Amino acid sequence: MTSTTPDQQLQVLHTMARTHAAMRGELAKRIIGQGQTLDDMLAAVIAQGHALLIGVPGLAKTLMVRTLAEILELSFQRIQFTPDLMPSDITGTEVLEEDRTTGKRVFRFIQGPVFGQIILADEINRTPPKTQAALLQAMQERSVTVANQTYALPEPFFVLATQNPIEQEGTYPLPEAQLDRFMFALKVDYPSAQEELAIAKATTADHNGQPARLLNAADVLLLQQIVRRVPVSDHVAGYAVRLARASRPNDATAPAFIKQYVGWGAGPRAVQYLVLGAKARAVLSGTTNVSAEHVRSVAPLVLRHRVLTNFAAEAEGMNSDVLIGKLLESIPEA
Repeated sequence: MTSTTPDQQLQVLHTMARTHAAMRGELAKRIIGQGQTLDDMLAAVIAQGHALLIGVPGLAKTLMVRTLAEILELSFQRIQFTPDLMPSDITGTEVLEEDRTTGKRVFRFIQGPVFGQIILADEINRTPPKTQAALLQAMQERSVTVANQTYALPEPFFVLATQNPIEQEGTYPLPEAQLDRFMFALKVDYPSAQEELAIAKATTADHNGQPARLLNAADVLLLQQIVRRVPVSDHVAGYAVRLARASRPNDATAPAFIKQYVGWGAGPRAVQYLVLGAKARAVLSGTTNVSAEHVRSVAPLVLRHRVLTNFAAEAEGMNSDVLIGKLLESIPEA
């Protein structure tokens, strides 16, 4: 799966549906339920995007990310975000050392935990914005700059961050610039009663499923190439543009409820992620036929953290998910 010839890429695409099913099976050895969340994480990975997992503690968010890294055979680094965490604790720092050969003192850069392929930013909103901002360059440019020296991060590189609900104590809201770096915002909900029973039995028994490694870094890079090369029609891309523009209260195409309840809408990056997310959905199903339905399926994931509600919405109990649902109903595909 490491070749990049067009014929072999097409062969990879045709077998992707089976590979996807096999990956879900391996993930199920450790994770009970949360199938849709795992699919969304994988779509973000092959679309070369970052994902934010939002949910209360104890829903296996950390285990999901770690298991995904094992199946993809990517290096994994976990950063526990706390109020006293400093930016240099993430990016790394320079230390002064004496060169034994020359006797001179020189600075040597010691890499921080951000130098991995899958970075778990655990409870990212429990650290102040100053430290959160240490990930901005890494997420956008896949590099970090320390003491005027820029260091490239390993490829592929992803940040999969977990976030506690903002209503909980000890949390800091993520700045809009930070939120916009995440391709998807995934809501991780409680398991069903049957799933919770299965979790209780599996996690209290003397058994720990070991998932097999199905892909590697070269395979992931190849899948990213395939996603980028999948064609998208003007009809589908135009639908993504209309959705994003209609989410902006100052746009002429915005419905009345957007003008009433939204303070800030989605920017151009949302359009890019709507199209890339739709392409990733198609590739995971083993096809190059990207449809408006693929766009609709990723729209809540792309828009929920980019459509910011105002005081009127909060007063009436309207949240971004409700507004996005109404937006999908009101904006035609053609």
